[in-house]
Amino acid sequence: MNVYYPSNADPRSVYVHVPFCRHRCGYCNFALVAGRDHLIDPFLDALEAEAKSLPKTFEIDTLFLGGGTPSHLSEKQLARLGEILFSRFSLAHGAEVSAECNPSDISKSLLNSLVSIGVNRISLGVQSFNSEKLNVLQRDHNGEVAKRAFSLAMEKIGNVSMDLIFAAPDETVPQWEQDLETAIALKPSHLSTYELTWEKGTTFWNRKQRGELDSSNENLRVDMYQAAIDRCESAGLSQYEVSSFASTGKRCQHNLQYWLCNSWFAFGPGAASFTNGVRNTNHRSPTTWMKRILADGSAIDEAEPLSEREHAIERLIFGLRMVDGIEIAGFEEASGASLKSLVGRTIDELIGRGLLERTETFLRLTPEGRMVADAVAVELL
Repeated sequence: MNVYYPSNADPRSVYVHVPFCRHRCGYCNFALVAGRDHLIDPFLDALEAEAKSLPKTFEIDTLFLGGGTPSHLSEKQLARLGEILFSRFSLAHGAEVSAECNPSDISKSLLNSLVSIGVNRISLGVQSFNSEKLNVLQRDHNGEVAKRAFSLAMEKIGNVSMDLIFAAPDETVPQWEQDLETAIALKPSHLSTYELTWEKGTTFWNRKQRGELDSSNENLRVDMYQAAIDRCESAGLSQYEVSSFASTGKRCQHNLQYWLCNSWFAFGPGAASFTNGVRNTNHRSPTTWMKRILADGSAIDEAEPLSEREHAIERLIFGLRMVDGIEIAGFEEASGASLKSLVGRTIDELIGRGLLERTETFLRLTPEGRMVADAVAVELL
């Protein structure tokens, strides 16, 4: 059951950004460094200093190790990462501990190291099983490596999510459907499907500007998204968020806290926390983040206090990413405001256009609304 907490409640979720990769893929705009493994130990020193800034130990329900690639760390470095985090956090009964992993990193010894620090869920960055598409995306694995990594992770941990990208340059609907069928046949507990985004400043963006790469048209992207919905639903992976599908009981509990806009801690370069009604975002540069943390104990680059109304609007927008939508009574009790007083006229207009639907207890996007979820969010803002 989804539960809203007041903005001043102690966070029960933690995100840690581990900014290291073998190389940077052409579409990637995340805060990371590639090929600079000598910075990992100084990063852990800074992470320890950042964690020690907390006034006490907190019990948490979810921990997410993201990046970058946490699986790029050595077994010794992973052990130290665990020591740092569990000096400040204790896991509640049944807590979810996720780690993003690159298929090329997966081995039995790595999985043992992850389990030893409490990881009980793997998010595997497969992106595709098609060799040509993987080459275009500049990934460092092939389809067979991805399948083997998935099998090892399932055998050791049993709860494995898989990420896939669609609408890659020159990709067709049948090629995307083959990726979906291959993934589904492996029986993941969770599947996330993301449309390729063209972020300014990335290699892909620059190549697109030079005419070297083309993005797919909108109709093709819609067809691919609908194919993901159809294939996943027929395989027992229910859509519970715009980009996320899960088998029974396997929804990502950490991401749900974001979509509910409950509070969370965040550590590492570029990481954004939300505590006591304030969103604090760390400096994106891993080296600058390290220098600031070790010199001043903080690397916050931007602090944004949210008013009760702003927090309520964000809860509405992010909550509508979930297929179940907003549980109206719980939302209004936590927000201290009615939907009508917040954006009642806009909601009525969106309902009239068939993009939202309201029942006695829920407000949610219609299937048509989920196709244009970002546009709906802009209107609500």
